[in-house]
Amino acid sequence: MAITDIGPPDFRNHLPEVIKKNYGTWKYHEIVKPGVLKHVGESGDELYSIRVGSAKLVCTDFIRDLCEIADKYCDGKMRFTSRYNPEFLTDKAENVDPIIEAAQALGLPVGGTGRGISNMIHTQGWIHCHTPATDASGLVKAIMDELYPYFVGEKTLPNKLKLSLACCLNMCGAIHATDLAIVGVHTAIPAVNDETFNAQCETPTTMAGCPTGAIRRHPDKEIKSVVVSEEKCMYCGNCYTICPSMPIANPERDGVIIYVGGKCANVRTPSMLSRVAVPFIPNNPPRWPEVVGVLKTIIETYAADARTPERVGEWILRIGYEKFFERTGLPFTGQCIDDFEASRETLRASTQFKW
Repeated sequence: MAITDIGPPDFRNHLPEVIKKNYGTWKYHEIVKPGVLKHVGESGDELYSIRVGSAKLVCTDFIRDLCEIADKYCDGKMRFTSRYNPEFLTDKAENVDPIIEAAQALGLPVGGTGRGISNMIHTQGWIHCHTPATDASGLVKAIMDELYPYFVGEKTLPNKLKLSLACCLNMCGAIHATDLAIVGVHTAIPAVNDETFNAQCETPTTMAGCPTGAIRRHPDKEIKSVVVSEEKCMYCGNCYTICPSMPIANPERDGVIIYVGGKCANVRTPSMLSRVAVPFIPNNPPRWPEVVGVLKTIIETYAADARTPERVGEWILRIGYEKFFERTGLPFTGQCIDDFEASRETLRASTQFKW
């Protein structure tokens, strides 16, 4: 078959030889120490994965530094996990410690395995996205600095704990299926600049881009612009994506919501969607002390109260949401009530559910 450049390359061409040999015949794996996994095949072959913490937004020099480690100790093979953890793969046990030392020499922690916290998955935030209600990289840095002991294994939890952040309601961060999650939220409707609207935007396209029909033509026919209905607007920012004259960012009104209890896995209990725990916390950069404090309180309460191997959502279901708010000291508000009318039908999507 001819070689083409259409579509992604065949992943099998990029696997280490030990994985190609044992593909589909791995017998078991174990965590040797925080950040180091050992996989053993039925053939007796061993593969070590050394997981390293990393930022999401990095430069090419950083990638070159990682590749140098991979070239020296891993036959040029490494990978990135879905949560941006670089993982170095080697079949030589004697290479594990040198890889750890090389990663730490770059200032990178080794960990994120077992009953701890892995890298926090997040979106672009203020550095790159045009509709965020909060930052991503800065907020995640502040959070992970505080939760560092749970990444490197100095502290452990009843089970693994995943965190995520989406900087606006478009949910690029997939927060609905994570143990603890943060969502940036706008609370003010877009500000329409009537003076530049006609030059920068098309009225029919802008109106059609609103999912709730909140945008209508300006009532004054002499003004070539639009107005926004506050009752219908859901603060998604789609209009600003189409029309630069409708900015939605508002430093005084933007903030974050904290969600709890989501998970993808259906081990022990069905998959769960996360739910609102704190409906609004204002942005307070550069360290977001209020957000970090709430997350740390929830995690420490979970660590002290949950049973092994309960995830956060399973722990909450066992004690009940009333006890969750009581033990964490978080106030219960009207926004914490789940009133999605169709949830009884739409959430029945688990392998454990039986009609």
